[in-house]
This record gives sequence, structure tokens and C-alpha cells, in this order.
Amino acid sequence: MFRMSRIRSIHSTAVAYVLLAVALTVADPAASARAAQTSGTDSYQIGPRDQVAIRVFEEPRLNVDVRVNEDGTVRLPLVGRVPAEGLTENELAARLKQILERELLQRASVSVEVLEFRSRPISVIGAVRQPGSLNYSGKLTLLEAITAAGGLADNHGDSIFVLRRADNGLTDQVAIRIQDLLVRADPDVNIPIFANDLINVPAAVEVTIYCLGEVASPGALTFQSTERVTLLAAIARAGGLTDRASKKILIRRHRAGGNPQEIWVSYKAIVSGREADPELTEGDVVIVKESFF
Repeated sequence: MFRMSRIRSIHSTAVAYVLLAVALTVADPAASARAAQTSGTDSYQIGPRDQVAIRVFEEPRLNVDVRVNEDGTVRLPLVGRVPAEGLTENELAARLKQILERELLQRASVSVEVLEFRSRPISVIGAVRQPGSLNYSGKLTLLEAITAAGGLADNHGDSIFVLRRADNGLTDQVAIRIQDLLVRADPDVNIPIFANDLINVPAAVEVTIYCLGEVASPGALTFQSTERVTLLAAIARAGGLTDRASKKILIRRHRAGGNPQEIWVSYKAIVSGREADPELTEGDVVIVKESFF
């Protein structure tokens, strides 16, 4: 009985350690990025115009860096053309090993590595200095890809979006804050970039707010979309309230296909922190009426 209890205890402890290890892996963004980088390169299917490095330990004459032809084949010395399109690195290495051991060598140790990913290029669009497809070799990180595109343009927004397109048609999008990548230099957000990825750097756009009535400089106010546009920020940009301003302020918001939405707020309550400073959106009209008391 004691022996069985001890076995159950050991088994429970082992299971607990396994679950803890899994939880730590999931919670660790860096571990997830490393796992993604490994799985991304292992599953990449070779295509035309890719360049691959082929190494055969037993026969140095077969060691070549060769580009995949438009018909999807690679040409090897002593062997000739070998179909490569649609195969992963490991699958092509296994195919070459089989051919070499059948025709040339008693034993063949073959390795294949993709040097240039040209069949499914990485694209960078949006607010970068040189948008388009990247001609790159080896493996890239997000920061290296942005650098290869000439760096960020002056009108960039505050986020970068990486659209990952898989061979099965599924897509996934990762959002990266530029401040985390460039200012904080957080290595966890400098994610690996794979063939066929699309990197989008949205440009910052202007947001126009109208502040009317009892403010020092009434009229249209322009903000950047990267700024946090709030009621207090708009009033400050308009020079502040006049002495005659009412402390009840109206925000008029246009709604598509409907009547404008009217939102009344208390300036005193917002300034004192008793109410949240409301965020404004494109086209909002802030109306500060005159107080009669």
C-alpha cells in the first residue's frame, strides 16, 4: 500500500512539473518566438528562384550553392537535375541522399539550407522609405526587414502589423508597437520574419476636431492619429476656456446614416478627476456655451 501511494505521489509530481514547464513556455514570448522561427524554416517549401546550399560530407565536389530553376529543379555536379520545388530542406536532403546512395556513393550524409527566399518574397508596405518586395538572404528579424526597406518614413504611425500567410491559406496578424521595438528595444517584439510575410506600417493621419464657443481660439484643431485626442487636449489646443464659459460642455458626434449623438460632460468633474477625460474622434464638435451665472 505504501509503495502504491509513493508511486502515485511521484507520478503526480512529474505531471505537475510537465504542466509547469508547458505553462512557462507559453508565458515566455521569447520562447514562443524561437519556436516560431524553428517551425517556420523547417516547414518552408522550396520554390523557383530560391538559392539553396547543398553539402555532401563524403564528396566535396557535390558541395554547391545553387539557385532553383524556373521548372523547380536544381542541377548538381555528377547527378544532373533533381526536382526540388515543394520540398522542405529536410525532404530535399532525403531525396538527394537516396539518389546519391543509389547511383554514386555507398553512404551519403546530405544537408540542405535555403540561403535566399525568392519564390515567396517578403513585402513591406506603408510608411517606409523604400516600400516593396525585399531581396534578402538568410533569415530576417522584423527590425532587419524594416532596415532593408530603408527605415521608417517620417509620417509613420505607432504600430507595425505583420501579416503571416501560410501555405494552407490561413493568415495571422501580429501587431507590434514601434515604441517597444525601437525605443525600448524589447527583443521579444523583434520577431522572426518568414517568406511570404507582409509587413504593413500604417501612416499617421490627421484627425480634425472642431472646438466652438467660449474658448480662446475657436475653430478647427488638427491632431495626429498617433496622439491621444481627448476633450482636455482639445480645449488646451484651443487656448483654454474663457471667463464666460459654462462648465457643462457638449460633444456633438456625427454618426453614419443617423442623427448626431450629443454627449454632455462636466468640465469641473473631468479636471478634478471625478470623471474620465473623454476621447474624441474625427469630426467631433466640442461646443462650450456661455454661462449665464
